[in-house]
Amino acid sequence: MDDDLNVTYITLYGYEEMGKYRYFYFFIMFTVYILAMCFSVTIVYLICIHRNLHEPMYIFIAALLMNSIVYNTAMYPNLLINILSEKHIISYSACLFQLFVFYSLSASDFFLLSAMAYDRYVSICKPLQYTTIMRKYTVTLILVLAWLVPFCELAVPVILSADSKLCHLTLNAIFCNNLVYTLHCVPSRVRAMLDVFALLSMALFPLFFIYFTYIRILTISYRSSREVRTKASQTCLPHVIVLSLFSCLCAYDVIINQLGSDLHFIMTFQAFLYYPLFYPIIYGLKMKEISKHIKRLFCQAKLI
Repeated sequence: MDDDLNVTYITLYGYEEMGKYRYFYFFIMFTVYILAMCFSVTIVYLICIHRNLHEPMYIFIAALLMNSIVYNTAMYPNLLINILSEKHIISYSACLFQLFVFYSLSASDFFLLSAMAYDRYVSICKPLQYTTIMRKYTVTLILVLAWLVPFCELAVPVILSADSKLCHLTLNAIFCNNLVYTLHCVPSRVRAMLDVFALLSMALFPLFFIYFTYIRILTISYRSSREVRTKASQTCLPHVIVLSLFSCLCAYDVIINQLGSDLHFIMTFQAFLYYPLFYPIIYGLKMKEISKHIKRLFCQAKLI
């Protein structure tokens, strides 16, 4: 506790495990950060300037990448500074903000992936009604809800935790996640109930909806023509890959705190390596129209 400024600082003990390899970790993480930001910004830029990409599916992809850009901006600079610092500390208020950004953006990603699954279902299974259902107003409403609902729902437990008394000031992690709540002197039942509700409403229910939707798409496309099956595989496969990887990372965050600290550091480090890159790489390579515009952009750059 800093008595002069009345600020509580938390020590992030997870950085101690980097030891003498911290410069190596810094180089890898800095490279990933730059690549992820460049790829994400490029794809968002291409979606904005090309009218043939102004479709619901690509707008949802742009929204996912915007989430990734905000996530990288909020997490990586502090992470890189702590890797090189002798003291790995963060104020309690900044820690809660980091936790809020991490989980609210993750929940927003689940909602956006749900919207993309529904968009693919309407496009493949109800093509004649697609323009009627996926109107501009509908897409705008989905985007607003995908960002607003997680922010509002997760703001409540964070605000409740802001005035909680801390009995421990050491966090065995490299960033602020739900382990922060273990530092409280008295566990909050209200906050615990809100966390369970958030897990159900913003992760498990959307996940079940997404898988159910893709199973319906596969079932209907299997009974349809070869053209429909090809369209389903080309447009749904990238979403399924992203969903599977993202679900694994979220499942890891829920259960890894019960395991050993060595495994915790290794898995968290890998999550920070993979998560920022798999959105732009998968959508940049697997989505035909986006990939086409990326190739044209690089070809134009070579001619200049």
